[in-house]
Amino acid sequence: MELEKIKDLLVETAIEAGSFIRKEAEGFQSQAIEYKDVNNVVSYVDKEAEKRIVERLSQYVGVGFITEEETAETSDKDGYNWIIDPLDGTANFVHGVPHYSVSLAFAKGKEVLAGVVYHVPANEVYSAIKGGGAYKGDKKLQVSKAKVLGETLMATGFPYYRFEEMHRYIKILEELMQGTHGLRRFGSAALDLAFVAEGRYDGFFEYNLNSYDMAAGVLLVQEAGGVVTDFKGGDKYLFGGDVVAGGASHEALLQVIKKYW
Repeated sequence: MELEKIKDLLVETAIEAGSFIRKEAEGFQSQAIEYKDVNNVVSYVDKEAEKRIVERLSQYVGVGFITEEETAETSDKDGYNWIIDPLDGTANFVHGVPHYSVSLAFAKGKEVLAGVVYHVPANEVYSAIKGGGAYKGDKKLQVSKAKVLGETLMATGFPYYRFEEMHRYIKILEELMQGTHGLRRFGSAALDLAFVAEGRYDGFFEYNLNSYDMAAGVLLVQEAGGVVTDFKGGDKYLFGGDVVAGGASHEALLQVIKKYW
């Protein structure tokens, strides 16, 4: 499989799904909100967008699917998979906050080979292939070179379950609030990672994530020259649930996390 062609397919698919999402956003009503679990919202827009994505990507026979809304859960743990989040930032979407994305990736086992994050409201496409660099449109991306935490702007996400871990997480937030230019929580992990790849954020960390939240984004960071690990500094982030991504300040950020995790 030629990765450049796969990337192009992912870009086209993400833009098509994003066009549908953008149209639905114009008349979306709060009555259409559904709940998968406590605080975990979903809508017909997520589900329909995912169906359209799966239908488009099904042309590649022998590739499994890892999907958020489980419209096509046929993954092969060690084989090739499409990893799909049709609408990352659903809470933002349903409340009319213009910060959400389509995140699509192609992976073999835990190695992401191609990824696309489409910032729907801004009509911005972030893409990468393994060994080919990361791009926003035609612009090549480079992570931040800031090493000292006191010169950085960090991003994170707040969990909506597993609150038993909150006391440790708050300790991390407390130290970073006092030791950086600030913390941001915008509500789309895929976009947070894309912003790290672009150098807008110096780093990003979060726990309770799924592979479809981060697959495309971690490849963007890596191909932009950044580092991605789990909270222990290992490589179990994609299916392990926690991730630390950053530029030159990654190690400093990781050391703060390790104090409390």
